[in-house]
Amino acid sequence: MPDSADRAAPSGTLPVSFADIEAAASRLEGIAHRTPVMTSRTADARAGGQLFFKCENLQRGGAFKFRGAYNAIATLTADQRRHGVVAYSSGNHAQAVALAGRLQGVVTTIVMPKDAPSAKVSATREYGGEIIFYDRYTESREEICAALAAERGLSIIPPYDHEQVIAGQGTAARELFQAIGELDVLLVSLGGGGLLAGSALAAQALRPRCRVIGVEPEAGNDGQQSFRAGKVIRIPVPRSIADGALTTYLGERTFPIIRALVHDVVTVSDQMLVDAMRFFAERMKIVVEPTGCLGAAAALSKRCHQPGERVGVLISGGNIDLARYAELLR
Repeated sequence: MPDSADRAAPSGTLPVSFADIEAAASRLEGIAHRTPVMTSRTADARAGGQLFFKCENLQRGGAFKFRGAYNAIATLTADQRRHGVVAYSSGNHAQAVALAGRLQGVVTTIVMPKDAPSAKVSATREYGGEIIFYDRYTESREEICAALAAERGLSIIPPYDHEQVIAGQGTAARELFQAIGELDVLLVSLGGGGLLAGSALAAQALRPRCRVIGVEPEAGNDGQQSFRAGKVIRIPVPRSIADGALTTYLGERTFPIIRALVHDVVTVSDQMLVDAMRFFAERMKIVVEPTGCLGAAAALSKRCHQPGERVGVLISGGNIDLARYAELLR
């Protein structure tokens, strides 16, 4: 792990500020759900600390992604809104952009992998998004998206590497700190880094003593490699049940924030994700998708905190096919 001197960076040099998160919170007020914070004595006993779960699986669209998507579309010019937007996503950002576009009267086009979960594909269509499929192992979603933007005059709303997306995602951690107060550790799912970057900015402003830790799947640890190397590391497309975190590199906007403000990045196995899914279903009666369990898996395995510490866990989403959900839990 890089030492704190290496990671320190003046907040003014970062691409997003806490003021941007505050502005996003104003735009989302009364539109995004202020999701509940749940606790469990059984979870506390297993983790050896006090756990506070911020349930973004109960957010509109079933994931935190709605926050960033809505905020990004809300900040477009009138001309950009008339032309529409295009996004690429394996599912949660796709649903979020489609829903946010429908709420704001903006036409949306979504580039999705052919193997995206059917529930996420169906929901994206139901929210009004036009879907264009691609093969995530042989085609570049960025190139397809750029071509569509040029051809149709669309504005690109990427899933994480966008200032207003990062600012919107940061509102989830902001709400958690407002609801709970002091935390010793905040565990955040890590894919492309939008949620982690926004959460780190919120922590720096509101609870600077809180250690912010990113959690990603073992098979897709590009974030961990990048964090330790001090530069963005690209990896082949990973294979994991955490479909929302199968990114191959961090963004040029998210990485500087993560490098400067995040304490560490750890990984968890697919089996640990299944165990966390089962815990949520059996003990807390909530449905959480594998990616949404990243932070919880780290907390329940006691990887990132000391006994008795107060630990915030961002449950990032709950969108999963029921057949796949049953298969994994079985």
